[in-house]
Amino acid sequence: MSDRTALVTGASGYVGSQLVPALLGQGWTVRVLARSPEGLDSAWRDRVDVVQGDATNPDTLGDALTGCRVAYYLLHSMDGEGDYRERDRRLARSFAEHARDAGVRRIVYLSGLHPAGELSDHLASRVEVGEILLESGVPTAVLQAGVVLGEGSASFDMLRHLTERLPVAFGPRWLRNRIQPIAVDDVVHYLVRAADLGSDVNRTIDVGMPEQLTYLDMMRRYAAATGLGPRLVGTVPVLTPRLASLWVGLVTPVPAGIARPLVGSLIHDAVKSEDDASALMGDPPGGLMGFEEAVRAATQEIDPRRWGRTLATVSAAVGMTALAGSLLTDPDNPWYRSLRKPTWQPPSAAFPIVWTALYATVAVATAAAIADAEEAGEPERAAQVRKALAVNLPLNAAWSGLFFRSRSLPAATAGAVALAASSADLARRAGPTGPGKAVGLGLYAAWCAFASVLSAELSRLNS
Repeated sequence: MSDRTALVTGASGYVGSQLVPALLGQGWTVRVLARSPEGLDSAWRDRVDVVQGDATNPDTLGDALTGCRVAYYLLHSMDGEGDYRERDRRLARSFAEHARDAGVRRIVYLSGLHPAGELSDHLASRVEVGEILLESGVPTAVLQAGVVLGEGSASFDMLRHLTERLPVAFGPRWLRNRIQPIAVDDVVHYLVRAADLGSDVNRTIDVGMPEQLTYLDMMRRYAAATGLGPRLVGTVPVLTPRLASLWVGLVTPVPAGIARPLVGSLIHDAVKSEDDASALMGDPPGGLMGFEEAVRAATQEIDPRRWGRTLATVSAAVGMTALAGSLLTDPDNPWYRSLRKPTWQPPSAAFPIVWTALYATVAVATAAAIADAEEAGEPERAAQVRKALAVNLPLNAAWSGLFFRSRSLPAATAGAVALAASSADLARRAGPTGPGKAVGLGLYAAWCAFASVLSAELSRLNS
């Protein structure tokens, strides 16, 4: 076994998958611990030693660490569910114990920048894991980074989708917190260099670009760097981290379960408290990337305007449907006023309010489903959502004609049932792209189902 053998855990994750080829490029023999080897990057999978298994299994973990000079600990819970802090604690202690027993000479862990004092549960867990590794008896470097800028980074995905989708909006107050982001290439540079730190180095090391920005600054500068228009975003003090994570999950393709720990990190300032990384590990050739350079590198294969184009197209179709329905609807005509109505029918003033909100929801949720499916490399799913919408919108407009113009209550009831079924199908097809879309379109389907029941009751009462 080479004296320069490094174990990388979390190699299928965003940072780990980029760390492996960087280590190989520096002459390291790389071993990875993976539950599903088929999920590893095919570009380097055949160049590494793969140990199949789970870090929670002591036997597998011991085998993976044996003979390694350096061990990268890139594991942490991102679900925020149940006893995740205890799970992280147990896993870190087991890793520390097995690394010490295997004679590992260096542990490297990637944690998060944070202030002193009380922290969110997620960030506190990350800090505690670092402390456990630092107390392991194995020299440990805990690199602490803020928002990592790179395509595929969950924190960057959240930033760019919020920016692309919210030209004007109100968000949580943590948008004004200070952050020192860092390009993913620079994080990987420091991770590789940390492997060669002297045995006397056992500490946290803050990494980040020199500039301090707020999240709002990053949104505005992302927009400028990618050629989007100005972003006008205000903040409100009422969104709790949980509500904010649900808000992020609705607006972006980042699932609420992933958004929750990300938001948990952002509710604090994430800035460096020291600048020792350069002296200890050396900066990347050419220096650290600035924000605009990092964004341009991260968006080389991304179309920042996809969302805007999709929303414009879908909104035009939904808007035309709403206009047609409005022109066909005439609640003040004598025929409608003479109908016997059930006692539970909502007041007439409620219908335009509800339909306006639902049309906006349909436009945003459907556009998001199409854009997210295309971005995920699922053009067939995007096409299915488009087809479902193309069926739904004519049915939507037709109901008003059947009811108010043809004045055929049985036909209107049949049309309402068809519309409800079509709306449910639209929600079903959009649902896999994110629960927020399923919920929004599900509300639309529920209202259409209610309209079916109401139409049927009107038909019965006036037959």
